[in-house]
Amino acid sequence: MKHIAPPLPVVATNGTRIRLADGRELVDGIASWWTACHGYNHPHIRAAVTRQIEVMPHVMFGGLVHEPAVRLATRLAALLPGDLDRVFFSDSGSVSVEVAMKMAVQYWLNRGIRGRTKMLAFRGAYHGDTFATMAVCDPDEGMHKHFAGILHENIIADLPHDDENAATLDALVARHANEIAAIIVEPLVQGAGGMLFHEPEVLRRLRALADKYDLLLIFDEVFTGFGRTGTMFACEAAQVVPDIICFSKALTGGTMALAATVAREKVFEAFWSDDPARALMHGPTFMANALACAAANASLDLFESEPRLEQVARIEAALQAGLEACRGTPGVRDVRVRGAIGVVELEKIDDLAALKRRFVARGVFIRPFGKIVYLTPALTIDNIDLKRLTDAVVHVVRQIPD
Repeated sequence: MKHIAPPLPVVATNGTRIRLADGRELVDGIASWWTACHGYNHPHIRAAVTRQIEVMPHVMFGGLVHEPAVRLATRLAALLPGDLDRVFFSDSGSVSVEVAMKMAVQYWLNRGIRGRTKMLAFRGAYHGDTFATMAVCDPDEGMHKHFAGILHENIIADLPHDDENAATLDALVARHANEIAAIIVEPLVQGAGGMLFHEPEVLRRLRALADKYDLLLIFDEVFTGFGRTGTMFACEAAQVVPDIICFSKALTGGTMALAATVAREKVFEAFWSDDPARALMHGPTFMANALACAAANASLDLFESEPRLEQVARIEAALQAGLEACRGTPGVRDVRVRGAIGVVELEKIDDLAALKRRFVARGVFIRPFGKIVYLTPALTIDNIDLKRLTDAVVHVVRQIPD
C-alpha cells in the first residue's frame, strides 16, 4: 500500500470501454478480471436485474427458496456434462473452491473414512486468497509464500504433461492415496499462477489417476468457465467429467458476485443421510442472491441467443495474428493463445507500474503481473478495439529495455 500507484478513478463503463473521471476512455483488455464476458452494461442483463430489484433483491436461502435460483441451478445442471447436477451457491470464486474442498473431505468422513484430509494440487496453481485455497496454490511461485508453515499442508506436484511426469505422479499418489481427499486443478489454463497452458490429455490423465486410486477430482473453472478457452466449459475439451466443478467470475456476466459449486450424484449421496450431522454445514449469508441469480440467468440467455463461442474463435485468431509480432523480440520468452486468452511471457518485468502507465498512455487498460502481459477481453469485443489492444502490447513490449 505504501508503494502502489494510485488507482484510476472510473465513472462509467460501457461495452469494452472504461471511462475515467478525467474524461479519458480506455479499452479494457482484461474485462475486469475476465468477468465481463458480454462487455459492460449489456442491456439484457441490466433489464433482468432491474426487474428483479423491483420485486426481490435478496432473501435468505435458509428455509426459503426462489425461482431465479432454481432456474439457474436447473440450467447449469443441463449445460454441464454427465451427472454434475447438485448445485451449491456461494458468493465468490475462492469460497466456491473452499466449498468444493470441504465437500471432498466430508465426503470421506460421511463414509466413515478418516485421514483423507489433503488435496493433491499442482505447481503453477492459483485457487484463491482464503486460507484453504491459499494452501492449494503454488507454494513457491505464488503470492502466498509469506504464509508457509501456517497453511494446511497439502501435496503439491507437477502436472502430468507427459508419460514421465505421469509415472512420477502415479508413484506419488500411490504413496499418499490414503491421505488424499481429492485432486484439484484449473483445467487447460492455470490463470493467476502465470497463464500456464496444458493440453486436454493432462485432464484425462488426472481423471484416470483419480479413478485408479478412488479419489475425487475437482475442476476449478472460476477462470476457464463460460467460453473463455473456446468451449462453454474447459472440461468439454478433454471430454472429462470431474466429480466437483467450481464457477464464479463470468457466471453473472461481470455484473455482481455469485459462485457455484456443482457436484456429481455420488458426492451428493454421501451427504444424504438420516443423521443431520452429515449435512454440508455451510451457509453464506448472500448465497443464491436473487439479483445475482437474475443476472446469471440473463447471461446464460446471451450464450444461447448470441454467438459467443464463434466470437471466441474470432478473438483467438486475432490474438494469434496480433501478438505474433512479439515473438523474437528481445526479452520475450513465449507468446501463446488459447481461446480468448492471449499471453506474452517476458524474461522479466523490472517495473510493473511503469509498464501499466505505458498501456494507459496508449489508451488501453492492461494489467501485467509477474512476467506476464496478458489479454482476456470481453467476448463481444469488436475487431477495432481488439487490434488496439494487440497493437498496444506489441508497441509497449518492444519498448521494454533488455
